[in-house]
Formats: sequence, C-alpha cells, structure tokens
Amino acid sequence: MDPRMRRNPYQLTDETPVYVISVAAQLSGLHPQTLRQYDRLGLVSPDRTAGRGRRYSARDIQLLRQVQQLSQDEGINLAGIKRIIELENQVTALQQRVAELSAAVDGAAAALQQREAQVHASYRRDLVRYEDVQQASALVVWRPKRPAE
Repeated sequence: MDPRMRRNPYQLTDETPVYVISVAAQLSGLHPQTLRQYDRLGLVSPDRTAGRGRRYSARDIQLLRQVQQLSQDEGINLAGIKRIIELENQVTALQQRVAELSAAVDGAAAALQQREAQVHASYRRDLVRYEDVQQASALVVWRPKRPAE
C-alpha cells in the first residue's frame, strides 16, 4: 500500500468532527439553537457521538459561516441556501469524477503509445515498404466460346 494513502487515525483534518455545539456556535457566530435548526433542515449535518451529541468539523463551521453570509448578506432563504449547497456538492463530486476519468484516459493513452512503440520495434528491417501503384484503367470484355454445334 502507498504510504501516502495510509492515514494516521489521530491526525486532525478539516473533516474531523471535534467541536461540540457550544464551541461551534461561538466559532460560527451563531446561536446554538440556530445550529440545531440548520441540522433539522439538513443545511449543515454534523456527525453524532454514540450518545447522539453533535460534533462539528472545521468544514462544518465554514459551511455555517457560508449559510449565515448567504442568508444575512445576500437575502437568500434557507431553502435556496440548501439548494445552493447541494449544487456545490454536486459540482465538487463531478469535478472529482472528471479528474478520475482524465487520469484513466491519460493512463490508457500512455499504455497505447507504449504498445504501439513495441509493435513498431518488432517490425522486420529487411522488409520494404509497399506502395500502391496506380493502374491504368482498362475495360476487358470476356466472351465465352460457344460450343461447336
């Protein structure tokens, strides 16, 4: 396995749920009840602990700030914000898929070029290239001989 693919289970990322609701509320500048409402509406869905407590990640905090900015500064209602978030997530997923497919196409093209080079290397050197010579067009009429009566 590639060592870069192994992940330290104790390493914190933007996706690691570490913040309880009170800390997330302070970091996002929102009231805890607003965070609960956003969770009920499906705008920001934090991870849950075994005891059903909410745990927010740094990405969730960023999303909460974005929801607040769209709602307060842009005047977009919560249903519109939910749709915007869904579309942004869809765009991100599609961009990842395009990157995967591009990598697959590049790999296939490299393999094809390699195989083509192998085929060319296997050509016999004593053979001469054949070039089609243009023939003059002529009309030939064939008449079978009639049997003698």
